[in-house]
Amino acid sequence: MNYYQEITLLPEAEIPLGFIWQNVFQQVHIALVEHKAGPNQSDVAVGFPHYGQKGFPLGNKLRLFAKEQIHLEKLSINKWLTRLEDYCHIKAIKPVPEAVTWVSFTRQHVKSPERIDRDMQEKAERWSVKSGKPLVECLAELENTKPSSKCDLPFVYLHSQRTKQRSPDINSKYPLFIALAKVETDQQGVFDCYGLSAKSNGDRELGCVPQF
Repeated sequence: MNYYQEITLLPEAEIPLGFIWQNVFQQVHIALVEHKAGPNQSDVAVGFPHYGQKGFPLGNKLRLFAKEQIHLEKLSINKWLTRLEDYCHIKAIKPVPEAVTWVSFTRQHVKSPERIDRDMQEKAERWSVKSGKPLVECLAELENTKPSSKCDLPFVYLHSQRTKQRSPDINSKYPLFIALAKVETDQQGVFDCYGLSAKSNGDRELGCVPQF
């Protein structure tokens, strides 16, 4: 990653930082989808220079990275954030400085409590049919293996555009949990349309971005 563009989020007393993150990152995600390089693949990655800080754990800055300056120019993130211009400041595209460390931001999938309960119910029903035990007994025995829905990772709420289009009356909101991994050197992994590291076709390398 040789070039970057920095977005600073500007919360106000009545507009909390989390709400601005939700709206800014939603637009960034839509922009990356519109400019995708392949199926769920992006030439532009995201970085969180203040990841893990106290207060809002994603910080108040978002960076967009690309190997070629033209990819950031084509994305033209200013256009996508026009309606949010009072709540974010977008700097010009710059070369990445030489003194950096490398990190990888990935999506951590965490099932909702509703999804966990549904999965446990289906698993108990299959076990009940196979074992001949009552469903209530199977549910009780599976309770010890029930996964937790708790996750302490930083996240931002987004809306599923597919759900909104397909079923407007259904809640389309979901949390995007983001994990950070420090790496020794840059790896040549790929990025998804959230701008996060993604594995493609069995690729074991992480998509990495500079941290500075």
